[in-house]
Amino acid sequence: MEPAQPADRVPADRTPPDGQPPAAAGGEPAVTGPTSPPDGEPALVEPGPDGEAALVEPGPAAEPGRGDAATGTGERPVPPPRAQAARSERSPKDMAISLLVLLVPIALLLAFYRGFLGGDQATTVDPAPAIEQARSANVFPVSQPQGLGSDWRTVSARYQTVDGGANLRIGYLTPEGRGVQLVQSSVPAERLLPAELTDQGQPQGPTELAGRTWQRYTARGNQQALVLLEPTRTVLVIGDARDNELRELAGALR
Repeated sequence: MEPAQPADRVPADRTPPDGQPPAAAGGEPAVTGPTSPPDGEPALVEPGPDGEAALVEPGPAAEPGRGDAATGTGERPVPPPRAQAARSERSPKDMAISLLVLLVPIALLLAFYRGFLGGDQATTVDPAPAIEQARSANVFPVSQPQGLGSDWRTVSARYQTVDGGANLRIGYLTPEGRGVQLVQSSVPAERLLPAELTDQGQPQGPTELAGRTWQRYTARGNQQALVLLEPTRTVLVIGDARDNELRELAGALR
């Protein structure tokens, strides 16, 4: 038989009623962690100043699919597509006006270049220094055109010694705007003519000019030549000018 126990003694192991947490030692109920209140009921928080528990209404639950998408996925929400810009098409009239705006300054610059700067005029030179140099060298007799009109312009003049002799070369621009060269040389004709006329040079027969007999030749491309053969020099008048201008220059040599 067990001895009698005092009436105020509390059994060490108490089984709590169904649905209640077990009591800890000392008679206090064990804390098992916060529990969420049922839907629609207030949540119990810390006691207030007057010793009564303060009630806090639970906030509305966030609805799925709403709010900032970055909260759940870490990405920024995709903005709604912008309205497509209206397509602009330039009419033929607008294009013509734009082209005109570009062409007007170009036309003005071209007119200034031609009218005030002489853009279409060839640069003329004085052939006298080259002619004097050739005469001073006294390698061959030097002739100079006499009586040519002012519309004949001298654009180049050069005297130089070359292998086998020396050359005096004067370039002209004819009244019709064609190029002609007057070549006077002491180089033997059998070397000079192939170099100046190339392999296309072919004799076309003699012609009389100012009491001298010249030989007509074809030359490179569409060029023609008049050739005067003398014992101490060879004279060529060669260019793409017409025959009458070639004959005028050759007949003016004195």
